[in-house]
Amino acid sequence: MREAIARAELGDDVYGEDPTVNRLEAMAASLMGKEAALLVPSGTMGNLTSMLSHCARGTKAIVGSQSHTQLYEAGGASALGGVVLTPIRNTEEGELDVAELERELATSSDAHFAQPALVVIENTHNRCGGAPVGLSHLAEVADLTHGRGLQLHLDGARIFNAALALEASAATIASHADTVSFCLSKGLACPIGSLVCGSRDFVARAHRVRKMLGGGMRQAGIIAAAGIVALTSMIDRLAEDHSNARALAEGMGLVAGLSVRPVKQRTNMVVFDVDDASGARKFQAAMKDHGVLISGRDATSFRAVTHYGVTRRDVDRAVAAAAEAAAEAFGD
Repeated sequence: MREAIARAELGDDVYGEDPTVNRLEAMAASLMGKEAALLVPSGTMGNLTSMLSHCARGTKAIVGSQSHTQLYEAGGASALGGVVLTPIRNTEEGELDVAELERELATSSDAHFAQPALVVIENTHNRCGGAPVGLSHLAEVADLTHGRGLQLHLDGARIFNAALALEASAATIASHADTVSFCLSKGLACPIGSLVCGSRDFVARAHRVRKMLGGGMRQAGIIAAAGIVALTSMIDRLAEDHSNARALAEGMGLVAGLSVRPVKQRTNMVVFDVDDASGARKFQAAMKDHGVLISGRDATSFRAVTHYGVTRRDVDRAVAAAAEAAAEAFGD
């Protein structure tokens, strides 16, 4: 990627003149089965750009209660666009509660309530252990959404992980949504960048919103060059991450004091809980002392993610570190 960055042909992307950005956007649109795409700095900006492009002020975007959009994007759509984020329950598999979605959509004719404009669904689902959301559920949500004349946005930050798990193409997954965003970072290993994909008219609106948010970049081909490497060489190797995550889950499940949360189909995430809440932060600190970083999710749960550069040997070392850290944190 660094070599590609150094060799990248550059232009001014604000004027649509960076050939490397243009090539990346065309590749992304093709992979998602959409007409056009737009490069943005981050997944959060990708989702925000999409919501502001879809929703007028005072309308609502229906999101999952455990979604990244609801929990981890600083309320941007509400703060910057006057969009009413309306959460409905996520199941443990990352699906939206369809009955609750139907009830929420049924309020659209009542003048007391903000009018719905958008439904947002996430695949794979971060807070639900990286669960891939099945195609039948996506189709059901799409039918409900489109039946009400609304738009469906897919937060596909890790859509290629979902595609691998579901044995489907990313375009097949994205076909249920009007728009989709996905990250070049995370599993695809780029240092920066996400893409927003949809119709040409949507991307034209999104281009203006991106500028308003401060996301217009000049010689952005240095970002796009790494993205092209990702889309041509990093997708197929995601199977290694899934395999390593399964091994990590099995190993962590054998450590006394830890409980790994089960998933129907594991991708690249392992979420586990500590049985002794009082020792949770001590355990995290001990893991760091042993050279392994894990993300704390709440008082007693943690998330570990496999990615490029993490080998099976690293997984074995992480399991060994967990055993030692648990003994230190939870021992008498």
